[in-house]
Amino acid sequence: MTGYTLPTARRRTAAPANTAYLIASGDLRESANAAGWPTQVELEAAVTRVLDELGWEVVRANGVDPETGHGFISSQRMGLEVFKTIPVDAPLIVAEAVWQYSHHVLAGLRTHEGPILTVANFAGDWPGLVGLLGLNAGMTKMGKEYATIWSVDFTDDWFRDGLKEWTQTGRISHDASHVRPLPSLPDNPEVELGRALGDELLADKAIIGVFDEGCMGMYNAIFDDELLNRTGIYKERLSQSALYAEMLNVTDAEADAAYAWLTDRGMTFKYGEDEATELTRGQVQWQLKMYIAALRIADDFGLDAVGIQYQQGLKDLVPASDLAEGILNSTERPPVLSRDGARELFAGRAFPHFNEADEGVAVDALVTDRVWTAMGLVPDNTLHDVRWGEEHDGQFVWVYEISGSVPASHLGGWDKAEGWRQGHVFFPAGGSTINGVSKPGEIVLSRVFIADGILQADIFRGTVVELPAAETQRRKDATNPEWPIAHVVLHDVSRDQFMARHKANHAQLVYAPDAETADKALLAKAAMFDRIGIKVNLVGRVQGL
Repeated sequence: MTGYTLPTARRRTAAPANTAYLIASGDLRESANAAGWPTQVELEAAVTRVLDELGWEVVRANGVDPETGHGFISSQRMGLEVFKTIPVDAPLIVAEAVWQYSHHVLAGLRTHEGPILTVANFAGDWPGLVGLLGLNAGMTKMGKEYATIWSVDFTDDWFRDGLKEWTQTGRISHDASHVRPLPSLPDNPEVELGRALGDELLADKAIIGVFDEGCMGMYNAIFDDELLNRTGIYKERLSQSALYAEMLNVTDAEADAAYAWLTDRGMTFKYGEDEATELTRGQVQWQLKMYIAALRIADDFGLDAVGIQYQQGLKDLVPASDLAEGILNSTERPPVLSRDGARELFAGRAFPHFNEADEGVAVDALVTDRVWTAMGLVPDNTLHDVRWGEEHDGQFVWVYEISGSVPASHLGGWDKAEGWRQGHVFFPAGGSTINGVSKPGEIVLSRVFIADGILQADIFRGTVVELPAAETQRRKDATNPEWPIAHVVLHDVSRDQFMARHKANHAQLVYAPDAETADKALLAKAAMFDRIGIKVNLVGRVQGL
């Protein structure tokens, strides 16, 4: 006898027949969980009702916490504990009505042996579909099989038939006919340009500066060095504390000059007096110091792009980074001098910022900036949340929104930009957005993601359309009126095709002056992706390929 204390092996329990366990991954911010819980309850009741009609029982894996008043899994540790109660081979439903932190549940999902279903409400008021896309992308990255489905009101036959298929097979079939591999490329100037830019990146390399990885639980947005470095891109890992420290060194006079530059060009700010719920000039001052500090750190490290995580941590210390992010991604922006005043930093160009420290966006933004610049086009680009959408006048029009930050050129100039306060539920220190309506025009969209252990890129075309003012306002009010909006129509990609395929909650958007130029720029971008070793997939209608 050794006297060692051996752990007691947990008894493996069998899953009851025709029974699915249900969990909900939540936010890390309790204010968000509390606000979203009533919508989550409605979603779970609707899913349970349909499964009950199919002869299945739904068991919630954890109850409502009497202290918090909600039943979301709100931390990774809590996720580990909840999964201890779930039979490892049980059919499992992850139901999402809100934004969720994927890493709260990924550990349990990684080792779960039963069929997994992710389900969301297709609605604008709470971003369940955004959370669903982020979670799906995370499971795709780690090679975990799952089924997925969504619905507006959970009464449609398509949703019911999908759930029935899942109960019978553990899978749900989706139409993927809109996706095809990149064919052999033509011998033309755009392909030549893309390949030459790819060769340059592979030979000379580039550095992306990441201010703390892992924003908001987005496991899918962290690219391993072993994959990233093959493209010629390397990381400079930076701390948000260093960004804050540099902000303290920026003078009020420098921030005032940047503010005067913006207002001289017509940007307005919607100010109030209550720091807790309204935008103030002091909040904007801090954001402009962040903008200046980010460029000085980029200069220090010789960066080619930069990403500010902004949550968690930084949001509790200073106003939101959105205003700084949108300015960085604008070719026309306030000049920033080196600390000694001798040099203008990155003069005459946008400095690619990958919002939310999403490294899929980093690769995309860097490639887009180089291709568009080489073609003599305006390279200003940004990610958007795939937020929601509805039919309008015979076509499905997506609501693309990002949390307060688009380049001013996307709105038609700084005189079309309004600064609104970020919501106090998510951003206690406030801060200004760059709010407005994206101009109509031709766009190229894309997403770089990890699947099958490699970097891949979906690339597709779309059009930003103009909707009546009343319809635009309705859509903004149904989502986040303080955020910029783009009315996006995808070319030959339906709502459900997009939802089933897209491996991120983000899509990268860049304008071209007309359809012909957009098609040429897409081809050059695809050629560059291909040259640096990223598998390219064409999505929807792409002219000339």
